[in-house]
Amino acid sequence: MDDDNLDVDTPTVTVIDEAGRQLVCYVEHSLEVDNQDYALLLPVDTPVEIFAWLEDREAPTPVDSDEEIDRLFDLAKAVLAEQNLTLKRTAVTLTVVGEIPDLDLEEEEEEEIDNEDEEEFQSLASFYYDRQEYEIFAPLDPMFILARMNEDGEPELLSVEELQRLEPLLPQIEDQLFEALE
Repeated sequence: MDDDNLDVDTPTVTVIDEAGRQLVCYVEHSLEVDNQDYALLLPVDTPVEIFAWLEDREAPTPVDSDEEIDRLFDLAKAVLAEQNLTLKRTAVTLTVVGEIPDLDLEEEEEEEIDNEDEEEFQSLASFYYDRQEYEIFAPLDPMFILARMNEDGEPELLSVEELQRLEPLLPQIEDQLFEALE
């Protein structure tokens, strides 16, 4: 993430998940939907994902389970440390602290993964664990988190039900965001 583009005065908040993990985020935009305050948050540190290269697939598969991430975390952390990146187990996503290498445009096709959401990633490192190949990627686009703001002004992660309820309102939320950016 390019910190040069962020306003030094941009407020930050800390999101805490059910496991007690924390994620410090910039408050990119505040909005109200159905008399409830929400905030669009951007992690301060760079989000990353671990993917597994399965033999029968052309593209890697994201590692989603907490158990598998727990098993891989120390090795992934050591591999990233070789690049002066510090892997952190944070709420919502894994993050890294440190200077992400610039994407080599000549190797861009090899460095990106296209998933069903058309999200693109940059490869940071790869490693093997138990004869399985894994790769750590950083998304090329910013990762925004929509959070409900409680009475104390603290962000709360949305439940699956609340996300489903808000899904039809996402175009309205997007319109409010673009209006604020103009």
